[in-house]
Amino acid sequence: MTASPKPLVAGNWKMNGLKASLTEVQAIRDGVSAGGAGRADVAVCPPATLIAAVADLCRGSQVGTGAQDCHAKESGAHTGDISAAMLKDAGAAYVIVGHSERRTDHHETSEQVRAKAEAAIAAGLVAILCVGETQHQREAGETLSVVGEQIEKSWPRGASPARLVIAYEPIWAIGTGLTPTPADVAEVHAFIRRQVERLLGEGGAGVRLLYGGSVKPSNASELMAVANVDGALVGGASLTAKDFLGIAAAYKA
Repeated sequence: MTASPKPLVAGNWKMNGLKASLTEVQAIRDGVSAGGAGRADVAVCPPATLIAAVADLCRGSQVGTGAQDCHAKESGAHTGDISAAMLKDAGAAYVIVGHSERRTDHHETSEQVRAKAEAAIAAGLVAILCVGETQHQREAGETLSVVGEQIEKSWPRGASPARLVIAYEPIWAIGTGLTPTPADVAEVHAFIRRQVERLLGEGGAGVRLLYGGSVKPSNASELMAVANVDGALVGGASLTAKDFLGIAAAYKA
């Protein structure tokens, strides 16, 4: 029987955070170092302006640093963009790609997401690939077909359990306070596991599958206990150390 992957609890700060917010990072680092995340890996994905500072604060600790997006090219005439190599150079170990807010606000296609994930992997980063359906798609019974197509079209060449994480975030649950039932999460995560195993073979059992969408301390233990849920991608609750550590505490012994 294949052992479950080591859990990952990652915080996506989105477009939030100034230098003053580094005190929260320090508190997260210290809480994790004191055993607050148990057996889970922890990562903080701040805005690009804070990546280097967060990496410096967390260097040598159990907290990794991530980014929220990258360009598919390593360098070039792409004003305002940041490459995966630059993120790596700044101290990042992870990068989120394909978040629904990028797919919606910036009209990113799954093919573009795939190119970004491939760039991340080539640069030595772990790509956290996001998938998820809208409320309309869920109500139409299209959840599995939508998620399956996103995985198929976004799947990067060079994927391995060490370099790829899949995050299922139902769009209707992000920042709304709404969450699917544990049974709903179990159904989608089991489907994603089958898809990943089909694409990656035996190694698919080792790819971490995260749940995201209104995760908070009060529901983290229940959601993290669902089969094939190997951690969480946390939005608003990751902005304060107390809430973020409260979620990571689901993995305390």
